[in-house]
Amino acid sequence: MDPISLSEMQNPSCLLYGPFNARFEDRPIPRIEDPSDVIIRIAYTGVCGSDRKVHFWLHGGVKRLVSPEQPIVMGHEASGIVHAVGSSVSTLQPGDHVAIEPGYPCHRCPCCKGGRYNLCPRMKFAAAPPSCHGTLTKYFRLPADYCYKIPPGTLGLDEAVLMEPLAVAVHSVRQVGVRPGHRVVVFGAGTVGLLCAAVAREFGARTIITVDANQAKLRFARSFLASEEMVLGTFVPDSSKSSEENAVALLEEYDRAEHGSDEIPGFDVVIEATGAEPCIQMGIEVLRGGGAFIQTGLGKRNVSFPICTVAEREIVVKGCFRYGPGDFRLGLQFAVEGRIPVKQFITRVLPFERATEAWETTRRGEGIKTLIEGVQ
Repeated sequence: MDPISLSEMQNPSCLLYGPFNARFEDRPIPRIEDPSDVIIRIAYTGVCGSDRKVHFWLHGGVKRLVSPEQPIVMGHEASGIVHAVGSSVSTLQPGDHVAIEPGYPCHRCPCCKGGRYNLCPRMKFAAAPPSCHGTLTKYFRLPADYCYKIPPGTLGLDEAVLMEPLAVAVHSVRQVGVRPGHRVVVFGAGTVGLLCAAVAREFGARTIITVDANQAKLRFARSFLASEEMVLGTFVPDSSKSSEENAVALLEEYDRAEHGSDEIPGFDVVIEATGAEPCIQMGIEVLRGGGAFIQTGLGKRNVSFPICTVAEREIVVKGCFRYGPGDFRLGLQFAVEGRIPVKQFITRVLPFERATEAWETTRRGEGIKTLIEGVQ
């Protein structure tokens, strides 16, 4: 029997069964089960800037793996149009355009009650194995509290996809405590790193240095972050040198030039958005005494870490995991007001049936942000 086409399916969905094994299948259309539920018709899904979904495509997952017995629908950066709402939903109605926060917590555990719902152990996050399906589908259900209405005439649904990584950036910058006048180094000129730099600019940073090995991305960073009100710089580490040597080179190029002395006081804040061990090490080394470091990018679980430098300089080290209360809304405000022009990130849009090609595009490092269009 020939497989049915996407046009014949009620709720076409892209499921991952394992590495390089994705299939399009028809799944049941979700129904309103709780009065607070909303059904969204997905307009766009982004390919994760941290390559998380690419890692799924290559390896079948990160910590937990999908399996042929329990495949999952992929995708978590998404936007869409409200299709139906539960009886208690008063803030949304069918036809509204929304950005989607793709995970929702239990609201009852100590993390949730303590205002850190992103750490909820019972979080239901889109495309998280073994059982949480994602947004690469025609219809997707979630509570109304996690749908953010886009004011008419402001953002396109394609731009609204960027609200998810922008919320990560807002959370990172708030966590690490960027303040007016701070001098910040951001490691990584991918989607999240660039958005972290843009949010740090909005929080008043007077100097932002972006570090990456990719010259094309650094050229984009200089254009995207350009501001007459702050010092903007880029730096390419020398792969033949140690992290400590690269740290000295960065400080000599930017820190001494600004201070005009032989003293190297270091930077106030480092935002690490690559997860690469050399960048983590270098990030610690460029901080001043009492500076702050936040790990925003995900990489290997165990890395060599300059703990003595952390102790000797009393550096504050923090982690960033997704986003918490107010982060999504603040990111949306930045985008709606045009302060962070996310449209510039979108370099390619592929149709739903070419989802795997979108993952391959990102795997090859092409462009900044690739989107997958919803089912037409």
